[in-house]
Amino acid sequence: MKVTTKIATSAAALVTICDFSPPRGAQARTIEDAKLLAQADFLSVAYLPGRVPRVDSAMLGAAIQQRTGIDVVFNLATRDMNKLAMQAHLLGAQMLGLENVVVVKGDDFSEKDQARVKDVSDYTPTHLLRAIGAMNEGKDFKNLNLIENTDFCIGATIDPNRDVELEVALTARKAAAGTEFFITQPIWSTQEIELFHETYARTAGENLTQPIFWGVQIFEQGGVIFSNIPDWVRADLDKGRAGTDMALQVLAELRAAGINTVYLVAPIIKGGARKYEAAQEVLARAD
Repeated sequence: MKVTTKIATSAAALVTICDFSPPRGAQARTIEDAKLLAQADFLSVAYLPGRVPRVDSAMLGAAIQQRTGIDVVFNLATRDMNKLAMQAHLLGAQMLGLENVVVVKGDDFSEKDQARVKDVSDYTPTHLLRAIGAMNEGKDFKNLNLIENTDFCIGATIDPNRDVELEVALTARKAAAGTEFFITQPIWSTQEIELFHETYARTAGENLTQPIFWGVQIFEQGGVIFSNIPDWVRADLDKGRAGTDMALQVLAELRAAGINTVYLVAPIIKGGARKYEAAQEVLARAD
């Protein structure tokens, strides 16, 4: 099912996209991990997190969808492929039955990485969003006709933790390029959401109408933290409070404000493992 279709048919019910990380090998357990998240509406299969070889996001997404019945969103980074390879990849994903894609830039390679691998970036994220829209209209990057149009529901990302004016400007460009839904980095209060929407309306001269899945991250003591977190979160973690309880607190605040689209991120353990049981608990206890 497409993300936008699910939203349209769910009225005020909670709609969740749950982050899912591909493994560094073809482990059978990966599908069992996915089954833990069966209460999510979609699994968002990440694209090469950690900048190391992992199972391709579209191939894993298709395997999850076929073996579990859980709908999938696959991520695709502009960093690693030229236009020809990118569009071939997208055609393959469509043939595998995938309907939802989120375009990301991909983390920059470190100096050490650059000695081994090159950044391609033949597309910028905004240009790729526009190109997928053109493929949906039956045109490839050469403006030649495809035999059959693609039919992707196109997503993009927002990072509310960066400079809000710059992020709003980037979001407006992504919206104009054909983005149909957004997912965000973790937020911790509805004040961040209000600031983003107010700034967008003031800057763009109109409201952002595309649905946004606001990031809710589950932390736990000793886990990996990539982003800045509020003092209260760090203090509660130090006191031994369960990360699932804090995530449910944030989720309850969002629901009270009438927000029903959420992007849930499971704890990341040192070494890159994920604790999907924590996400399973939050999904089970969410309204």
